[in-house]
Amino acid sequence: MSVLGKAVPLGAALAVLCAGPALAELKAGDSGAGVRQMQDRLHELGYFVGARGGTYGPLTVQAVYALQKAAGIERTGVFDRRTRQAARKGVLPRARTLPGRQVQVDLRRQLLMVTRDGQVQLVVNASTGSSATPTPAGAFRVTRQIDGIRRAELGSLYRPKYFVGGIAVHGSASIPPYPASHGCVRVSNAAMDHLWRDRRMPVGGTVMVF
Repeated sequence: MSVLGKAVPLGAALAVLCAGPALAELKAGDSGAGVRQMQDRLHELGYFVGARGGTYGPLTVQAVYALQKAAGIERTGVFDRRTRQAARKGVLPRARTLPGRQVQVDLRRQLLMVTRDGQVQLVVNASTGSSATPTPAGAFRVTRQIDGIRRAELGSLYRPKYFVGGIAVHGSASIPPYPASHGCVRVSNAAMDHLWRDRRMPVGGTVMVF
């Protein structure tokens, strides 16, 4: 199957997800085979879901938020009928078509994407600047980073990667499904660890905010 020009494999996770026993609504706190199948499908598509152990924890909620944002449906964090349909269809957000690898931040959908030549490789739920303190749009580069916690007047920034002045992509314990930061791009601490570990956001790397 193809989604937004990208081939998405019809894998085992999707086959099981379409089966009758997996049709129940799933939500935070649930566990079992149905949750694991859902996690496998989100991972297969490229959504950051963390460990796929069959427990519907905070990172799974974040991944479901991201899928719901990409699909343009209500951001509940619950894997309901419409969200399941989006997973079956292989919905992914649209990225800007640019050569090479970038981190792209979609302000409207509140998503961070890692892309290569315009193809989405990783999707992370994000919370950007509120209307009072918006995240600037434009093409930037990672200028510096701190491999630790920066304690600032407005709060703590986990392993921040700065791309314009004091504005960074950083980990946080609070990533609501709407704009809520003071200008930075918040992601989960686990997602930030992933960006560091896989060198997805090196110093000098491109950050496209639109």
